[in-house]
Amino acid sequence: MKDLKKVLSHLKYDKKDMIISILLIIIECAFELVIPFVMKDIINKGIEQGNMNAILMYGGIVIGCAILSVITGHMYSIFNARAISNYVYNLRLEVYKSIQSFSFANLDHFETSSLITRTTNDIQVVQQSLSGSIRPLLRGPMAFIMGVGLSFVMAPKLAWIFCIALPILALIMFFIIRYTAPRYGMLQKDIDNLNLVVRENVTAIRTVKSYVREDYEEEKFNNANKNVCNTTTNTIKIAALNQPSFQLTMYAVTVILLTLGTKMVHNNNLEVGTLSALLSYVLQVVNSIMMLSNVFILMNRSFASASRIAEVLDEKPIITVMGDEKVKNGDIEFSDVSFKYKEASEEYSLKNVNLKIRQGMSLGIMGGTGSAKTTLVSLILRLYDVSLGEVLIDGINVKQYNLKNLRDNIAIVLQNNILFSGTVRENLKWGNNNATDDEINEALKMACALDFVNVLPGGLDYDLGQGGVNVSGGQRQRLCIARALLKHPKIIIFDDSTSACDMETERNILNNIRSIKGVTNIIIGQRVTSVMDADEIVILDEGQIVAKAPHKELYNLSQIYKELCDTQLGGVSNGNHTS
Repeated sequence: MKDLKKVLSHLKYDKKDMIISILLIIIECAFELVIPFVMKDIINKGIEQGNMNAILMYGGIVIGCAILSVITGHMYSIFNARAISNYVYNLRLEVYKSIQSFSFANLDHFETSSLITRTTNDIQVVQQSLSGSIRPLLRGPMAFIMGVGLSFVMAPKLAWIFCIALPILALIMFFIIRYTAPRYGMLQKDIDNLNLVVRENVTAIRTVKSYVREDYEEEKFNNANKNVCNTTTNTIKIAALNQPSFQLTMYAVTVILLTLGTKMVHNNNLEVGTLSALLSYVLQVVNSIMMLSNVFILMNRSFASASRIAEVLDEKPIITVMGDEKVKNGDIEFSDVSFKYKEASEEYSLKNVNLKIRQGMSLGIMGGTGSAKTTLVSLILRLYDVSLGEVLIDGINVKQYNLKNLRDNIAIVLQNNILFSGTVRENLKWGNNNATDDEINEALKMACALDFVNVLPGGLDYDLGQGGVNVSGGQRQRLCIARALLKHPKIIIFDDSTSACDMETERNILNNIRSIKGVTNIIIGQRVTSVMDADEIVILDEGQIVAKAPHKELYNLSQIYKELCDTQLGGVSNGNHTS
């Protein structure tokens, strides 16, 4: 309930429309409840006494109430739709903003497919619950109170029948809600899994086809889809008992009321019109309770979805904007840095790292898979925060920098960097939205990408497709490098970002980068040729720096580096390799 209250708190943005819609539904319900009371007089004072004036007068009142009920009901629909649509817009925006504020450590708490489901399906469930619940939630209690009250006013000897029916209906509602509530949470998790299967398949469709694994993927999807189907079916089986159970109770009450009421009419203890009005109120009261039970079933599912949405809204960003310092130069220092991804973990991914990188210096980083190379550079951008020690830029702890300014002054190019749907120009302007074509062309030239962009149909206006599928892997990497250069960063990090380029292209790109004065370069590579011309090379092994020196010195100092050089560069000794 607390989670639903938190999620519904966003209705405050549309308070006016919501209040108006509530008032309109109350007025609509009041008009509808007056009608049976007036119909009683049409029968008793008009039809039975042959009084045409009474029939016309009371009939006009009934028609007037019906017309006003329709008008207020229609106006309610308009205001309610506007209020809920705006509410959903604000809620989805709030969830999306929360996700955007998350650090990598926050994102590790959620599956990507789950975040997609929470932003789309779960919010849609809450929207449907609200759309289908507000009217019966307001009409139900009002119809019940007024219907029962007027019944006791008109025929107190027959109104006691409500006292028997209500506990039975409440018991039915209790058992149905009790058994459906946990199943809705299971259903949302099954939808998460279905989204995960679809996302993985679509993202890796080329790999799936190249390994001829379509049948396997289809079976995996079929199993996930079947789980959703089975959970939904089992839930609906129980929820479907709601309406027939209530209808059975309503028919039983009607039969009892007619039996007793007919005897009272026969004995002149009750008028026919009053019996007719009582039957109308019985139908309205039981229908109102049945609508309320449907609302509670709807709300059960929305409770599960609201809880999942609230988890995103309640997730506090682990990394926040700590200070207002701005990067001026680009000196980097790791001071006794240790890091682990989870506080509960016993092992540190990085251990006691001490490293200084001067402004304008070129640093190469090598190490085996899992040696924490990417983890090390992620700490510079505060994608994660250190567990122990501190990372300093220009002698100031990175936590004291304005986060936007910090990341604006650092460019990172990953091995599998992402291009977005759109043109070459639109993608490159991620680096600098105000970049001119001359600046874009200069960045492309530095990234050795200008020649191939010029021959693309439309050049800078060529559509790259989703994820850049219309260009090769090496071309994507070079476009990502050009995009990073357009930021004019003080620090640039290459995380194996030339792996899809041939060695000559790689050498030209790195030489161009090193020619930029005052920019600190960090190059993570698997190929010796990627790092051998750096001012200094660091060897990481199991999260620790095991060697650090320029190429020639490191060749003689580190057995790991010597073996890499000899293997990749043909066994030339003494480190006298040239790129």
